Amino acid sequence: MSNVLIIGAGGVGGVVTHKCAQVPEVFSEICLASRTLERCERIKAQLSRPIRTAKVDADKPAEVVALIKDFRPAVVINVALPYQDLPIMDACLETGVDYLDTANYEPPNEAKFCYKWQWDYQDRFKQAGIMALLGCGFDPGVTNIFCAHAQKRHFDDIHTIDIVDCNAGDHGHPFATNFNPEINIREVTQRGKYYENGQWIEIDPMSVKMSFDYPGVGPKDSYLLYHEELESLAKNIKGVRRIRFWMTFGQEYLTHLRVLQNVGMTRIDPVEFEGHQIVPLKFLKALLPDPSSLGVGYKGKTCIGCVVEGIKDGKPKKYFVYNICDHAECYKEVKAQAVSYTTGVPAMIGAMMMLTGKWRGKGVFNVEEFDPAPFMEKLNQHGLPWIETNL
Repeated sequence: MSNVLIIGAGGVGGVVTHKCAQVPEVFSEICLASRTLERCERIKAQLSRPIRTAKVDADKPAEVVALIKDFRPAVVINVALPYQDLPIMDACLETGVDYLDTANYEPPNEAKFCYKWQWDYQDRFKQAGIMALLGCGFDPGVTNIFCAHAQKRHFDDIHTIDIVDCNAGDHGHPFATNFNPEINIREVTQRGKYYENGQWIEIDPMSVKMSFDYPGVGPKDSYLLYHEELESLAKNIKGVRRIRFWMTFGQEYLTHLRVLQNVGMTRIDPVEFEGHQIVPLKFLKALLPDPSSLGVGYKGKTCIGCVVEGIKDGKPKKYFVYNICDHAECYKEVKAQAVSYTTGVPAMIGAMMMLTGKWRGKGVFNVEEFDPAPFMEKLNQHGLPWIETNL
């Protein structure tokens, strides 16, 4: 039994807190911390067991250090903004506490996803005798584990991986993002990129699409994006020749996004307005619905998985492993929509893997570097059952 500190009280933070609270034999005491204490208190009121809440500015390592020293967690689950990964890692280093996140570091002034900043902590975490587990959400996270499972159980050689992500839900708003608007819009408006034959190939944003028949949903147009798990999978899945990431977007979303881009509202550089410096995308974020508020009345399903091709026993093989998640069922359980649920549940399971000794190491790790079997088992037990089939 161990204390866990959860930093971030948005939609994902709420799911992580609910799911940790369901496993008291692993998470004996829970502290939920955020810059906005009211968010923490709102989540606390939904739970059937007591937790502690705290106000903390995750941009300031000294504040996080003070909270860690006071609460004494065995692991910090970081579901704050990607900009805050490094300050929280610094606080964990100073206090000798294990670290877990769901998204890699991204500098505030540049839309760039790159693991190098966090991988550079390898020696410091190793010397401190502590562990950092990176990207333990769904994508990245479960998709990486699906690939490790395919490599271990289903293939002698993996040639190609296509990660496919569909949200076929309807939240009733003309335009809203299912996770932090600032991060979401930066992600989909940057140049696309994929890995092939040892090289990274860049494309214009949203310039390549395909139709994919998603189980439980049906055929949907899916657009090629760059996503951070491609970087670690290219490094850790031996012999892979090509890795791509695809995501669905409705035409209404794409139309809104195109208009916002055209008028400059997706810019991340400051502009002068009435004597003040403002970042247009931050202003837009303040106008859009809070993703944690979208769960009420959200209908439909998500389907996320990995299509893997390669060789098994000398014969070509094409394999698909995936999860289907229902928005309404998620809200019924934890007061959140499925996009938050599919990210928050794996974060809890990853922390469980660390605290129970199933996954241990000194240094900085991506999830596919560990045995996928115990994680895959827990997915089935904690609300994200997976299905696998040959295509």
